[in-house]
Amino acid sequence: MTAALEVSGLHAYYGESHVLQGVDLAVGSGEAVALVGRNGAGKTTTIAAIVGFLRPRAGRVLVNGRDLTGAPPHRIARSGVALCPQGRRIFGDLSVRENLALAARPTTDGWDEARVLELFPGLARRLVVRAELLSGGEQQMLAIARALMRNPALLILDEPSEGLAPKLVGDLGAALLRLRATGLAILLIEQNLTLATAVGQRVQVMSKGAVVFGGTPAELAAARDIETRYLGI
Repeated sequence: MTAALEVSGLHAYYGESHVLQGVDLAVGSGEAVALVGRNGAGKTTTIAAIVGFLRPRAGRVLVNGRDLTGAPPHRIARSGVALCPQGRRIFGDLSVRENLALAARPTTDGWDEARVLELFPGLARRLVVRAELLSGGEQQMLAIARALMRNPALLILDEPSEGLAPKLVGDLGAALLRLRATGLAILLIEQNLTLATAVGQRVQVMSKGAVVFGGTPAELAAARDIETRYLGI
């Protein structure tokens, strides 16, 4: 079966700074993969290179078997990749319903307003509220719901727990597990290791612009040297 995402030998720079140094990772169809690492490890830069915000200088990015290396963001989005960005980036002056409608890309039996509200029922009571008036947790749920409205084949989540209280992180994790159960391919970039290992069926660890470990959450937990050296645990 064709993987939802295959990244191989990815190198990327900011100016003359060599940030990504041969990144390899993959997300299978229907699989959830967590990408973890300390600040500055290269996680967000990896996402930027995948979705077209940063053009890699070497390597390949395949989305559902199609080579989209260096393609512009709109083409990658049309290929079935949806990004829920770090910082949420919702439209604060629009209502919840308007944020969802703006992103909608209807498909038969796909994600629509009713279905995303089943996943995030708290938003159902806030449909006519401006997004800037939502709590941080509600804004994060809206950002994910908006990405789902594009009916992606691959959902990329960049630091979704950032700034959330522990209880809200738990609620987020439960929602992501329900989402994983739908069979959607997910790439989760996350510093919260507890959340990452709860959601990810496989975990990739980044350090200094390269993936230094890949395995199941149980295999990571058994690799104490990896956790100590690269994650500071």
